[in-house]
Amino acid sequence: MAISYLDHHIALLKHLRMILGALGEAEQVPEENHGLFLERFDELLDELPRDPVGAQYLGQDLISQTFHRYPQIAHLVPRDLLWFFGGDCLHFMPDEEIELYQQLDERRHSAEENGEPFDWTTEKQLLALPDDTPKH
Repeated sequence: MAISYLDHHIALLKHLRMILGALGEAEQVPEENHGLFLERFDELLDELPRDPVGAQYLGQDLISQTFHRYPQIAHLVPRDLLWFFGGDCLHFMPDEEIELYQQLDERRHSAEENGEPFDWTTEKQLLALPDDTPKH
C-alpha cells in the first residue's frame, strides 16, 4: 500500500532525526548546540502534519543547516527531503537531479488530478531506469 506524499517525507524526517540523535549519543558534536538543533527538529516533526505549508520554512532551514552543521552525514540526508522542502535546499542538488524530481512531481500531480493512486517510491525508481527500459 502506498503511503501519502506527506507521510513519506515525515518518515524520512524521522529517520534523519534518528541519525542526528545518534551523532549526539556518539559525542561527535558539541552537545549544547546539538540539543537545541534537535529540539527545533522535533518542532518540525510536530508541526509538519498539522500545517505542512507553514512548516516549509522551518524544514528548509533545518535541512540546510544539517548540511552546514553536520557535513559528515550529508550523504545520509534523503534527497527527497531536499526536493520536498525546496528553497535553499535545492542548492544541494545538481540540475539533473532537479529535473528528475520535476518529472516525478508532474507525474504525482497528474495522478492526483485523475484520481489515480501514486506511489512516490515506485515512480521514482521507474524514472531512474535507463531510457531504453520499458516504464509501464
